[in-house]
Amino acid sequence: MTHETVPLYGGHLSRRVTIRDLRAAKERGERWPMLTSYDMYSAEVFDEAGIPVLLVGDSAGNNVYGYPDTVPVTLEDLIPLARAVVRSTHRALIVCDLPFGSYQVSSEQALTTSIRVMKETGAQAVKLEGGLTVVDSVRRIVEAGIPVMAHTGFTPQSVNAIGGYRVQGRGDDADRLIESALALEEAGAFAIVLEMVTAEVAAEVTKRLSIPTVGIGAGPDCDAQVLVWQDMAGMRAGRMPRLVKQYGDLRGALATATRAFAEDVVSGAFPAEEHTYH
Repeated sequence: MTHETVPLYGGHLSRRVTIRDLRAAKERGERWPMLTSYDMYSAEVFDEAGIPVLLVGDSAGNNVYGYPDTVPVTLEDLIPLARAVVRSTHRALIVCDLPFGSYQVSSEQALTTSIRVMKETGAQAVKLEGGLTVVDSVRRIVEAGIPVMAHTGFTPQSVNAIGGYRVQGRGDDADRLIESALALEEAGAFAIVLEMVTAEVAAEVTKRLSIPTVGIGAGPDCDAQVLVWQDMAGMRAGRMPRLVKQYGDLRGALATATRAFAEDVVSGAFPAEEHTYH
């Protein structure tokens, strides 16, 4: 196979996936999966499974650190997680989020933060949220040689301004969302996440952009799909958002293993002779 025709998922790349690979996949109509990752073991598993892009997201706020949302997450929270994911993978392209407050002040702040992320984590790209307001920042970061994944539609860092988890792209909002996506592509973004966007608008954006769209609650027509891994694998308890499909019951499996261990300790069955040194 040539460089351009090796599939992103299930292919035989012996190197890191690049943003060029993602563009080539869109050109040939190939869809691909993306997952979040925040630690060594999940990163190893996903990399070995062939997931081409892993996101060290500020979703660590409500999936690692126990916050109610992503707003409290800091750069100091994310950098160690991104380092671990990078060190534990060989093939996946690693994208690291810029957390709330680390890029909104100015395009200069956005660039400074992006440089720090790239130098201190080894990630291959950064991601930031917003529409037209972040276009200048995207352009400045890209001009400095740092790949940027954009993120528009519902933007979790703006949950307080939006007034909760609300679907985007309905009514007059559709034109604004499409305009933002086109402007982010023109600014140099290599891909764009569309979160909680109506399927019709996401399909139109995907058709009009030459860069890949990554859907999360944005219908079936995006070029790629992303989920938070704890949602995908059934690690999280409680009611799941409509956008989530669970592919396992990791929480149940871990609870079963935990109870089995505890019962062996209480009964004296563990440690047995084979677990004991003499």
